[in-house]
Amino acid sequence: MDKWEMYMEIKQLLKQGFSQTKIAEKLGVSRTTVYRHLKRSPSEMAEWVDSLQYKKKKLDPYKELILSWLRMHPDMSAAQVYDWLLEKYKDLTVGESTVRTYVKALREEYKINKETSPRMYEAIPDPPMGEQMQVDFGHTRQKTVDNKEAKLNFIAFVLSHSRQKYKEWLDRPFTTRDVIQAHENAFKWYGGMTNEIVYDQDSLIVVSENGGDLILTKVFLTSLNFRKLTVLLVQN
Repeated sequence: MDKWEMYMEIKQLLKQGFSQTKIAEKLGVSRTTVYRHLKRSPSEMAEWVDSLQYKKKKLDPYKELILSWLRMHPDMSAAQVYDWLLEKYKDLTVGESTVRTYVKALREEYKINKETSPRMYEAIPDPPMGEQMQVDFGHTRQKTVDNKEAKLNFIAFVLSHSRQKYKEWLDRPFTTRDVIQAHENAFKWYGGMTNEIVYDQDSLIVVSENGGDLILTKVFLTSLNFRKLTVLLVQN
């Protein structure tokens, strides 16, 4: 329901004898919102709605770029848009909630529905002990001691049989040499190596500095060949 429709609905419910509290409950908004709308005359409301429509938003200069991302990747989340913007424009200062609101508005305006890719799940037996390890990358955003937001990147190792986990964190993107060292640290922590290592190909593309498969660099392959490990790439 847009703001004008809400205004008209509030007016109708008020005529029907509902209190402001009941109107707020029915429409799922706060009493403050109902009170603020009722203070405006129809002409004032129309003028206010028009002013919102033409108000320049902080992310308008990046509108076409964001639209191209959403059209190319309909399943893309607002969090991903936020990350891509910050990676492309280092000096951009914008909150994740602002990006979320902007992306939601673009999806509604241009009828770009968020797609989800259904996954087919099938129970398979766990591999034998010591046979397989899964490796994945990811990130999280945390508040620092001075109340700023910091992005932390991680690499996670999980033994497929026991589900025993090992994880390392960095406050910057992983390089190939970081990944190699993390593998060595994991092997030492586990007390040995598995015969196979499974990587999520999608996550490798995400952490790559060059948009390709970071794991397939010459340096990394040399390291794996030296260890005589079998590498499996999967794409979710």
